[in-house]
Amino acid sequence: MDMNEIKEIFFQECEEQLAELESGLLKLNDGDRDPETVNAVFRAVHSIKGGAGAFGLDDLVSFAHVFETTLDCVRSNKLEPNQDVLKVMLKSADVLADLVTASRDGGSVDESRSRTLVKELEALAKGEMPSGGAAEAPKSAAAAPVAAAPAPTDDSGFQPVPFSFDDDFGGDDDADKAVFEVTFKPRRELYSKGNEAALLLRDLSRLGSMAINCDIDALPSLEKMDPEETYFSWTISITTDKTEEDIRSVFEFAEWDCDLEVKELAAEAAEELPMVPVPFDLSALDDEPAAPPAAAAAAPAETKMAAAAARVEKKEAAAAPAPAAANNAAAAANAAGQTIRVDLDRVDRLINLVGELVINQAMLSQSVVENDTNGTSSINMGLEELQQLTREIQDSVMAIRAQPVKPVFQRMSRIVREVADMVGKSIRLVTEGENTEVDKTVIDKIAEPLTHMIRNAVDHGIESPEKREAAGKDPEGTIKLSAKHRSGRILIELIDDGGGINRERVRQKAIDNDLISPDANLSDEEIDNLIFAPGFSTADKISDISGRGVGMDVVKRSIQALGGRISISSRPGLGSTFTMSLPLTLAVLDGMVVTVAGQTLVVPLTAIVETLQPEASAIHSFGATQRLISIRNSFCPLVDVGRILNFRATQANPVEGVALLVESEGGGQRALMVDAIQGQRQVVIKSLEANYTHVPGIAAATILGDGRVALILDVDAVVGASRGQSMKQDGGALKADVSLAAAG
Repeated sequence: MDMNEIKEIFFQECEEQLAELESGLLKLNDGDRDPETVNAVFRAVHSIKGGAGAFGLDDLVSFAHVFETTLDCVRSNKLEPNQDVLKVMLKSADVLADLVTASRDGGSVDESRSRTLVKELEALAKGEMPSGGAAEAPKSAAAAPVAAAPAPTDDSGFQPVPFSFDDDFGGDDDADKAVFEVTFKPRRELYSKGNEAALLLRDLSRLGSMAINCDIDALPSLEKMDPEETYFSWTISITTDKTEEDIRSVFEFAEWDCDLEVKELAAEAAEELPMVPVPFDLSALDDEPAAPPAAAAAAPAETKMAAAAARVEKKEAAAAPAPAAANNAAAAANAAGQTIRVDLDRVDRLINLVGELVINQAMLSQSVVENDTNGTSSINMGLEELQQLTREIQDSVMAIRAQPVKPVFQRMSRIVREVADMVGKSIRLVTEGENTEVDKTVIDKIAEPLTHMIRNAVDHGIESPEKREAAGKDPEGTIKLSAKHRSGRILIELIDDGGGINRERVRQKAIDNDLISPDANLSDEEIDNLIFAPGFSTADKISDISGRGVGMDVVKRSIQALGGRISISSRPGLGSTFTMSLPLTLAVLDGMVVTVAGQTLVVPLTAIVETLQPEASAIHSFGATQRLISIRNSFCPLVDVGRILNFRATQANPVEGVALLVESEGGGQRALMVDAIQGQRQVVIKSLEANYTHVPGIAAATILGDGRVALILDVDAVVGASRGQSMKQDGGALKADVSLAAAG
């Protein structure tokens, strides 16, 4: 593994640490005071700083160090994480993310903003609060107390093995120096990550005169020894002119993989140390020429990490000729990681291959069925087993791509903060269901439309604090972002408690822009949906953020391109709700294969409530062209799919077909009339727009077992058309080209 690969892994881990940082700070902002939450936030910044030092990312290291110092004050209860403090820290997390991005991709960050936040963080560490009320913090995070394990007593069975790195330990030259006692016990994770206790002790010895006691009481007999376990611990006394922070910096890359205590001893206690100085030379462990203690102590963290990385590579190379010794089953089980990193292109290729496998399996099954009259041959039974295995493989592969929406939701927190600051508003983002999983392709593509909707909600959905107070509302606005599964889809809701959509203003703007005629009779829902018209805006002037409705046509097209839909619900003075319904995956779906006017269609199974054979007594006419079907003492509109899609010019006889009772978002229930049902199958989704063109009423296409192309019905578009909504696209109506496409 070369340094470029190590660096790539570092930036991947930075994304995880930044997500942990954001999550922890938001918990603190919501009132969580669990010490583990504070520690998790501190560890995230500390880990980024440590890794950045290995690659000479000085700007990142410098900012992370200041940030870490202030967090250490919180961790040691010297600084209360109130709203003002957390506001600074959330902004600092944003800058830290910018520095990581700039370090990875090149470019720069806003230096003035970084300098301002550095000053604010330093002020917080000194107890200078943005708004008073907190206890005074220490001037340096190094003074913060650290929870320590109790030191061993004389009767604890501790039998020291004495070592010394300097036979002048405790001499007259050390009269003006401090004496620290360091208790150090590695955990097994320390060695698995390429660290070595002896090398850490070597680096520590460069800070001054040092004596060591090694506790070997935990060492078992040879036959019981685990080569990957840790049995030694050390108590070290070091006389140095360095600070406690300098001593801790030696262990900073191993701090979370060991038990560490550092405390300064009084002069009298130092003189009574029961240590016999015995020369012990560690120069043989140096990977580079030994440096004088002062020079080594001043060496930057990145030099140490680079050396550590080099040592890891040397150990890997040395271990390569002897793989048999490393293949112990128990050791491998303990050392195995819980996750692996795989290039997304490889996963995509695997999914495509599995999709082709499903298609070929369906074709093979179709061929056998057509040529096997009794349907009980061994080949037929084998194909059934193949079908089951193929389904399990497909489900497993799709699960690999399933990821929680949490990373996208966390990005929205930053957008809310930045836009709220720009417009002078106080807004709180509340998230729910961030662990809801969906295909990674969907996650990647919803970020942009969701960002635009969040910006518009902050800028124009939420009123100013003055207007909110005048309306009897809390001056702080709230935006709620939630995700949940429903019927094989994911629903993402964006709810604000702002002023809602001003329908009179929207209507007048639409008239001014020649989108509707002045005498148009529109429902509230139709007026709300005008904001999705291209170029529509209610803003009086152009701003850096955009007004509610600007670019919302792009949002709608982006959602529709994913096979999803978006709806609006607004209450004047109370707020608005935008609901996005998206497929869980863009690769496969379970569908009902049906026949309509000689064409084969696939209806998504998640939309179907039930199927039924209509009887003449259950059919009722309504108006000139509408028909209803009676289902369990209730009436449901009957929709002729063939007529809606222009497959035929006249309506079919419902009694001669089959009704599919479907449920759509915002459209209620409808009974879709089809001619016949061929069966239920899992089909591989193929993009119709990428291979042909957009067809209104059709969501995508698939390949059936007989090799024919079948169209996947867009249930919501068909239901919408039955309610009088147009399915036109780019000015063109749905024509006979649907039939041509279906015919393949």
